[in-house]
Amino acid sequence: MSSYGTLIFFCGKMGSGKSTLSGKIARERGAVLISEDEWLAALFPGEINDFNDYILYSSRLKPVLKGHVEQVLLAGTSVVLDFPGNTRKQRAWFKDIYSQHGIPHELYFLSVDDEVCLKQLRQRQKEQPERAQFDTEEVFRMVTGYFEPPEESEAFNLQIVEGKSA
Repeated sequence: MSSYGTLIFFCGKMGSGKSTLSGKIARERGAVLISEDEWLAALFPGEINDFNDYILYSSRLKPVLKGHVEQVLLAGTSVVLDFPGNTRKQRAWFKDIYSQHGIPHELYFLSVDDEVCLKQLRQRQKEQPERAQFDTEEVFRMVTGYFEPPEESEAFNLQIVEGKSA
C-alpha cells in the first residue's frame, strides 16, 4: 500500500457547488485545498476581464502547480484541487498529475440541474460581487456548451454527487 496522498478533483457545471464541496472535503480529510480562483485572483489581479482571459491565465497557472501538487501527494498529503474538470482536456491535466506514480485519486462529478446552478450563481453574485461579471446566465450558457460529463472510458475513480446542490 502506498503512502501517497489522494488527489481529489471535481467536474460540474458552473454553480453546481464544486467549490463548496471542495472546501468541505478538504476540511474533513485534513487535505491541502488549492483553489484556482484564489490563485488567479492573487497572481493576476484585475487582469481577468472575460472568459478568454481566464483561459489564458489558467493555462499559465497549471504547469507551475502540476509539479508542486505532485510532490505534495508523493509526500503523503492529500490535495483537493478546486479547478474545473469539465472537459476531457481539463481532466487530462489531473490524470497527468497522478498517473505517472500511481497516486490515488477521486473525481467528484456534481450532477446538478441547470436551473439549480443558475439559482446558486445568482446567490453567489450577491455574496461575491467581485465575481458578478462572470457569474451570469450568459456566461453559464456559453461555458455549459463545452461541458463534457466524465465517461467510463476515462477510467477515473468516480464519485457521483446527484441532487439539487452539493
